[in-house]
Amino acid sequence: MKIAIGCDPNAQEAKEELVKFMEEKGYGEITDFGSEDPIYANVAIKVAEAVAAKEYDRGILICGTGIGVSITANKVKGAYAALISDVYSAKRARLSNDANIACLGAFTVGNKLREELVDAFLTNEFEEGCSSQPKVDAFISYDNAR
Repeated sequence: MKIAIGCDPNAQEAKEELVKFMEEKGYGEITDFGSEDPIYANVAIKVAEAVAAKEYDRGILICGTGIGVSITANKVKGAYAALISDVYSAKRARLSNDANIACLGAFTVGNKLREELVDAFLTNEFEEGCSSQPKVDAFISYDNAR
């Protein structure tokens, strides 16, 4: 799996901890899109564009709350970002919504929970033809018509 990750300067430590966790778990190739830019929108757009272009299988974005990067990433056609803060939602982001980017808060979610959320996001897959397929098809259809 190829994973793109990025954050704003406030989330640098959280990102580094997640990268270490993902490397230890053997999730695949992880590319760091940086954390130097204080404008979180800039890194969120870069990660979202790379994931939407299918250069990466999944993306992970982190800012103080995860809200700003989530809003920004969802502006990119083909990027489907989910703000996750509990394990059930992290699983459903993949299983029911085929989200391709997880957004997390560095100030709102502790390190251990962030690891559990990323683990749930990366280990679950959307099942083509499932009961959620018509819902996913609807938002993809709208996205493609823009």
